[in-house]
Amino acid sequence: MNNELPKTKIDEITGIEYHLEGDYYVPNIVAPKQEKIVLNKYGRMRLEYLKEHKKGECTILLINGTLNTHLKEIQETAQTKVEQIINELKEKSNLTEDTKNTDVLYWVGTMNFIKSQAEEIVLFLIN
Repeated sequence: MNNELPKTKIDEITGIEYHLEGDYYVPNIVAPKQEKIVLNKYGRMRLEYLKEHKKGECTILLINGTLNTHLKEIQETAQTKVEQIINELKEKSNLTEDTKNTDVLYWVGTMNFIKSQAEEIVLFLIN
């Protein structure tokens, strides 16, 4: 009489395939491959926000293999929005190339202020 267990087994209800390791069946589950991305400031902030405040959503995105895609989309949208807001604020403040050539310190200070304003607006919109 042969009491040997089959090497693989498929659960009829869930359709999950299992393989035998020692005396236990272990599911053959592999996380899907995700594209490699470099996170910028906004991507890292979004990831941190998901980990701290939206753990379930973060886990679901990770298991589905869409976390990197989500982070990439967020950071690209945020960067585009920052650039758009900077251009709008620059037009409203009447900064020109002539100002840049005549009063460099004023131009740099104003541009730094505009950039920080734009980033604050986008940070509010991201979360």
